[in-house]
Formats: sequence, C-alpha cells, structure tokens
Amino acid sequence: MKQLLTILFVALAIISCKEQKKVEEKSVAKKPETPFVWNGANLYFLLTDRFNNGDTANDVNFDRTKKTAKLRGFKGGDLKGITQKIKEGYFDTLGINAIWMTPVVEQIHGGTDEGTGITYGFHGYWTKDWTKIDPNYGTDKDLKKLVETAHKHGIRILLDAVINHTGPVTEKDPVWPNEWVRTEPQCKYSNYENTITCTLVKNLPDIKTESNEEVALPPQLVEKWKQEGRYEQEVKELDEFFARTGHPRAPRFYIMKWLTDYIKEYGIDGYRVDTVKHTEENVWQEFKKECDYTFAEWKKNNPTKVLDNNDFYLVGEVYNYSISNGKLFNFGDKDVNYFDNAFNSLINFEFKWNAKQLSFEDFNKKYDSILSNDLKDYGVLNYMSSHDDGMPFDPKREKPFETANRLLLGLGTSQVYYGDESARSLIIEGTIGDATLRSFMNWEKIQNDQKTQEVLAHWQKLGQFRKNHPSIGAGTHKMLAETPYVFSRTFSKNDFEDQVIIGVDLKQGPKTVDVSSVFKNEDELRDAYSNQKVKVSEGKITLDSPYTTILLEKI
Repeated sequence: MKQLLTILFVALAIISCKEQKKVEEKSVAKKPETPFVWNGANLYFLLTDRFNNGDTANDVNFDRTKKTAKLRGFKGGDLKGITQKIKEGYFDTLGINAIWMTPVVEQIHGGTDEGTGITYGFHGYWTKDWTKIDPNYGTDKDLKKLVETAHKHGIRILLDAVINHTGPVTEKDPVWPNEWVRTEPQCKYSNYENTITCTLVKNLPDIKTESNEEVALPPQLVEKWKQEGRYEQEVKELDEFFARTGHPRAPRFYIMKWLTDYIKEYGIDGYRVDTVKHTEENVWQEFKKECDYTFAEWKKNNPTKVLDNNDFYLVGEVYNYSISNGKLFNFGDKDVNYFDNAFNSLINFEFKWNAKQLSFEDFNKKYDSILSNDLKDYGVLNYMSSHDDGMPFDPKREKPFETANRLLLGLGTSQVYYGDESARSLIIEGTIGDATLRSFMNWEKIQNDQKTQEVLAHWQKLGQFRKNHPSIGAGTHKMLAETPYVFSRTFSKNDFEDQVIIGVDLKQGPKTVDVSSVFKNEDELRDAYSNQKVKVSEGKITLDSPYTTILLEKI
C-alpha cells in the first residue's frame, strides 16, 4: 500500500510538473514580441565610401587617379566593409536597427574642378547609371550579401534615391539629351517655381521631372549597356514596366523603374529620398505607389525572407523642413504637404537647434505634442550632425554624452551619423565646404583611445535601450520629476505594451526614484545602464550606481 501511494505521489508530481510547464510555456508564448516601429527606430547613416574598407582591390576604377582636393576623392569604403561590421556585431552593440547608406549606383567617371581642386563622386549623388552599382562600392553580390546579413541581425536597409538630377558633365561624362535634362537656369530658392524648375548648382543637370513627353534612352546609356552585354535585357524590363504601369516613357518614370529594381532584386526596406523639394510633389506620390507595389511583390515572392508586416519606408530630405511646421513646407509663395500619399517621415532640420535652445523637458514636451497631433501616424528623422549640414550640434565633439542623451532619448526616429558615437572629428584642417564632415571612420581611436571607448560605451547603452523599447522614440512622454530630471515613455500597439522610466543628470552613488506612476510594488526592474536589478517598494526604487543615468525596464 505504501509503495502504491509512493508511485501515485510521484505520478501526480510528474503530472503537476508537466501542467506547470505548459502554463509557463503558454505564458511565455503569450508575451508579444517587441515590434519594429520606424518612428522609434535607431538609424545609422554612413557614407558608403568613408565607413570601412572591406576590399582594397576595388579602391580605384575608371582611372579616377587624379589628385583631388582634401577629402574630395574615393577613400576605399565599400559594401563589403559595411557587411563586415554587421557580422562583427558593431551595429548590434550600438543598438542600431536600420542603416541608411549614401547612393551605391554608378557615379560619373570623371571629376569636377571648380577652382578648388578635383572632386570625384565618392558621395554617391552624381549618377551616371542608375542600373549599375559603382565598382568602387562593390558588386551586385556584395549588396545582396549586405542586405541578407543585415536582415539576419534584425537591421533594415535604406538606400538613397536621387531622381532630381544626374551627375555633372565632364570630359568622360557627356550631358544627357535635352528632352531629359535642363542645364539652366540655376535655382534662386525664393519661390516654388525657382526652387523646382531649375538646376541646384552650376553643371548639375536637372531631370525634367515635370515632363510627360515620351523620350528615348540616352545614347550614352545605350552604348554603355551594349558594351556590357545587357542592352536587350534592360530594354525588355523597361517594356514590361511601362506595359504594367501605363506610365508614359517620361524621364522620371525610367528612373523610378531603375530605383524600384533595388527593392525587387535585393529586398531593401526603404529609401531616403534626396532633394525632395526640388521636384514636383506628385513625383513622390508616384514613386511611393511604385515602391509599395514592388515591395509587396518582393514579399509575396520571398515569404521566408520577410521581416515583418511594415510597409516600405520613405523618408524625405526637404532641406530646412522643421517639425514645428507639422505637415507643411513653405516656399514663400506656396505651402506643400509632402506627407500625405508620399512620405512616412521627413528629415527634421530643427532638432539640433531645439537641443541647443530648449531645456530637456521643454524639448520633449514640444515633440510629444506635435507627434501626437499634427504628425500623428507620421514621423520625423532627427539628427545632431550630418553629411551636408555645416553647423552641427557639436562640431568640436566637446559634448558627446549630451549629444547622445538628446538624440537617443528623443522622440522621433534617431539618425546616428557615422562617428557620432565615437566623437569622430567634424573639423578637418585643409578641407573646403562639407568635406570637413566626411572624414574616414575613426576605427583606430575606437580600438586604442580610452576616452573614445567611454563615449562609445554610453552610446551603446542608450542605443540598445532605445532599440529594445519603441516607447522611447514612438511613445508618449511624461515628466515625473524636474530635478533631477526623470521621465517616462509609454507605447502600445495591438497586444504589445512598453513602459520605461529614464533619468538623466542624477547624482552618482545611491539614488531613490519614485516609479509609482508606471510600475507596481514588488515589480522587478532592471537598470539597463548599470545592469542592476531592483524591486519596487512603496512606489520607489533605490539604486546605488556610479552613473548619472538610469534606464529602467520591467524584467
């Protein structure tokens, strides 16, 4: 009898364990996965040629060997170099979940000289052929590998789209036909027409994006494609595109076909669009339609590679657009809305000025109000430094910790410009214009300089916390204490909820924080900055850490 009872007890214990395991599994299964939200993303922006040289064999092409002005030539960065850093986990440790790189299409072969020395198209904005990757950046296989590797790391890829202009005219690069481009007048930027129907600068031919007249392929492209043995294939694809869409064979639609091919062939996740305000707004509505169609087709044809149900992402560069203007950009004589039926987001040129002029709370309140009202369901891409903004927030890199706090703990999508996280210098002696912003990534300092490593560690902690919590960029803001400054962010989507509490400029050592408005007594929390666990007691947590930042999340 005793033996029978023992067997029965063991059996009941086994059943109980199994049932408990089922409950635990069910509980784990019920916990919703953290969604990727573009409006709260942590995006890294790099110049393809200036980030990392993964293949020295492709450093020189098309006899681009003339001596250039300082930082005005190719320096060796390429697609393989970016892929290498993704594999190494550099972006993972930085909390990056999207990468935008400058255009990778084939650039003009020659260089320009405006009296200050030779400049080659290292930056990617001087297109010669939209259908081919410039060999200085790599090959089709390199781009395919980069996108696949990034997706395995949960990182989305944005390429850079240029529809407004071709590259400059040089001895090696003839002007496109008159029915394709205008070469004058130069833009004056005082009203709508003289910002759009004009060339941005001298010798930068402007695509006639307003035209619906059918045009033949430029003879230089026909000759080039025939030499490369792909003329028939390119023409066949163009015929299929125009037959499907019904668009006239006007200049802008050729370029849209060529750009959407990068979605079709590589599965990129979005485009940052260049010089948006210099092109009629209907162009971007048409471009969005083609991008959406192609992305949906790619998902249908590649079901095992689909990351999520997000739509194709378009972020526009409307130079000098400010979040304060909501959806509108003013040309002086006309307001234009670039959001509706076109862009998910616009680059916010105001962010760095707000960071300089407003207290952290006023700054956060302003963005919370606008993003919750005027820009509800849309977003902005915020930056502190960039490739063509000559007045960055911190040009001498004297405030790298404050830069990180404002950018990575701010509302909206954050744009980390390569080297922000390592205080790469933005003042390079001997350079002219924006070249000073475009030095090669300072990998040596990251490896060998202790101060640089301390800066990087701060960016990594904040970046990872931001990546793990969409509430930081896409949530609702609430101040919990003014001095020292503590605030919460909350976000919900479907059955996913995210709540965090953040404190900056706190005292070092022991600190007590009231968390009762967000967390309950007995809740176990983790400070992601010091990696300490604490429990809520009487609505508060007490934490002893040598840091002045706290990043609280529920375990």
